Formats: sequence, C-alpha cells, structure tokens
Amino acid sequence: MENFDVIVVGGGPAGLSAAISAAKAGMKTVVIERGDYPGTKNVMGGVLYTKATEAVVPEFWKDAPLERPVIEQRYGFLKGQELIIGGYRDPAWAEPPYNAHTVLRVKFDRYLAEKAVEAGVMIIPETVVEDLLYKGDQVVGVRTGRAEGDLGTKVVILAEGANNFVARKAGLANPLRPDAVAVAVKEIIALPPEKIEDRFCLEAGQGATIELFGDSTDSMLGTAFVYTNKDSISIGVGVILEQLIEQKWTPNDLLENLKAKPYIKRLLQGGETKEYLAHLLPEGGYNAMPKLYRQGVLVAGDTAMFVNGINREGSNLAMTSGKIAGQVAAEAIKSGDTSAQGMSVYETRVRDSFVVKDLYKYRNLNHFLESKPDLFKVYPEILADSARLFFTADGVPKKDRFKEIMKNAFEKRSKGAIFKDIFGAWRALK
Repeated sequence: MENFDVIVVGGGPAGLSAAISAAKAGMKTVVIERGDYPGTKNVMGGVLYTKATEAVVPEFWKDAPLERPVIEQRYGFLKGQELIIGGYRDPAWAEPPYNAHTVLRVKFDRYLAEKAVEAGVMIIPETVVEDLLYKGDQVVGVRTGRAEGDLGTKVVILAEGANNFVARKAGLANPLRPDAVAVAVKEIIALPPEKIEDRFCLEAGQGATIELFGDSTDSMLGTAFVYTNKDSISIGVGVILEQLIEQKWTPNDLLENLKAKPYIKRLLQGGETKEYLAHLLPEGGYNAMPKLYRQGVLVAGDTAMFVNGINREGSNLAMTSGKIAGQVAAEAIKSGDTSAQGMSVYETRVRDSFVVKDLYKYRNLNHFLESKPDLFKVYPEILADSARLFFTADGVPKKDRFKEIMKNAFEKRSKGAIFKDIFGAWRALK
C-alpha cells in the first residue's frame, strides 16, 4: 500500500490547516475527504476570522473568495413581533488587517484545498475512512471504502467533523449525546448587493451579522443568525438536539418560523432561496472534549468539540488546532517518537492556546443554561415588556412607570429567582 507521513481525515478548515502545516514542515501528506471536493459537505454559519486564518495562509484576503468584511455585529432578543437589539460597528474592520469576513464554505474550502495542494498536499476526494489500521497497538494507516484503499502512515490527524465515527472506533471519543450537539439548518438567499447594503445600513462591500435569541428558536437553547454575503444573505437557526426532540420541532419548520418574523421578513423580502444546508454542531464544549491523542493519532476541530458557541467562534478554533496538530505531527515524525507520549505535546500546546482556554472559561455555562430551560423565554419577555413601557409616552409619570416596569418583571420572575439566575451565571462564567 502507498505510504504517507501524515494522513488527515476530513477536508474542512481543521483538516486542511493541519495538512498545510505538516506539508510545509516537509511531510508527505494526504487529505481524505468524503465529498466531491473540500467544501461540498462542509457547513458553518459563515464567519471566518482573520487572525487564525492568516496564521495558516499569510495575507489570504488578497486572493481568497471572501464575501464581505464584517464591520457590524448585532445581538437581539425576539418576543413575538417585538425585538430588542444592539450591537457594535467599526468601519475600520473593512480594511486590512480586518477582524472577520463572511464566507461561503463551498468556495472558501476549495480555495484552502488549493493552497494545500500548492504546499505539496495530495487530496483524495469522494472517499470515506472506515477505520484505522494497526500493527499491535501501533497505528500504521487507514482503511478506506475504496477497493485496495488501505494507506500507510506514521500519524493520522482526525478532523472528520462532529460525526466522529473514526475517533469513536479508535477509542478516543464517546458516542454523541443529544444534549452535546446542535442541529443547524441554513438557507442562502440571493439578493442584489445594493439591497443588502440598504437594508443593513452598509457602505458598498461592507458586511454585518445578526444573532437572535428567544422566540427565534421558540425559546429553546440555541440561536438564529443572519449574515450578509456579496449578493446573498445566509440565514439559519441552530438548537440543541435534545430540546428540538422534546419540543417536537423539525429544523426546517423552525427556520420557516424565523423567516416569518416581521423584522426578518423585511430583510429577506424579494430574495430567492439558492441553497438549503443542514449539519450537526458540537456544543458540548470543554466537558465533552474527547481524548485528544493516542499513539500515532491527533484529534482537531469539531471532532475535538472545539466550538465556542458563546462567542460564535468555530472556524478559528478549527484552524488553530489543525495548525498545531500538523506541526506536532511533523516534529514527532522527525524525532522518531510517535508514541502517545510524543503525541501528548499536541494537547499541551492546544491547552496553552486560546482554543482550550476559552472552552474552559465557559465549561459550566452549558449546564447552567440547560438547568434553566425557561431562561430564553422569560428574559426576552421581561426585556421586551420593559422596553415597551420605557419608550411609551402616555402621560404616566416616570416614577410610576418605573414601578410598573419592576412590578411586571417580578411577576414574570421573582426577585429571588432573578438573583439566583444572576449568581448562577456569574459562577458559570467565573
């Protein structure tokens, strides 16, 4: 069978970053991708962060197929037809070095794959890795679904996404739990650039993102998003699978419910749906991380649960962990030590990076939110009712109006419960 120094399973941002990193270090590297080519099976909301991407492909923004630099990020709470929204805008983010861009994965992943090929990486598409090959306890290759498809290697990097099939068979990961993954669906809706810029108050070429909570997910634990592309809008919703099952929603119905909201309906008006996509997102965070290494194997990206849903970050965690994995694999091969101890350097480095530090920061937050399933219903209601009363000018003295606001809030959530919620959130973020 053909032999490689490094085999990467999965052609997403984590896998391609790992491959580029390993190949630049002189390793004979191959990426095995189940799609027709990298990007066809890969889905994310669509925000790519500059810092992590530039570490893999310097000055990528000069030739990468990017959509719009994000200059404004908004967060909002929906209660029926009511909306409370706020955000931050910085026009300087429209110029290098940028902060983030919106992207379409089918275009960007193909570009990143081309960069990998330029670095010397071989890419094998339309191929599924079924298992690892062993000599005793030592990993020596992978078995694919192709005839005579066994490939030999010194190190395997698993970046197969949330569906961690090979990682489970290798004894590194546990089966996915419905409370540790989210189901996300997304549509790409075509709109003329000038309409997008008018509706989002943008200058030509600028981009914006919106994250929505509350009724956007029928008060389930999750979020909805609206991102601007060059000539389309990406709109989607993601909810923890366990709650989706309990509430008997289908992902498509939840998305249609979101699109019917007046605020969203106006943003999409006149658009034409071009694509519909669905995928699983790892949301277990730090407490659901699998074992990150064993002899001859490293785990990166979504397969390692490296997604920070609180800050809407995933691509940067994937690319950073992939880059580190490629470097460690190359160093281990050069030193002749691909044992578990040699691979453990990867975990040390990834824990020293922002990737695991950020996940550790939020390690208790998911449990806190899951233990209070009504939070995404009660607080959007309190906020919306309070805002409506505050901005209503009907001759009621402001002193009485503030009493009314407080009375209404405490009827929906007692003082003791609000204090417990605040204290619980503080402890979860401590």
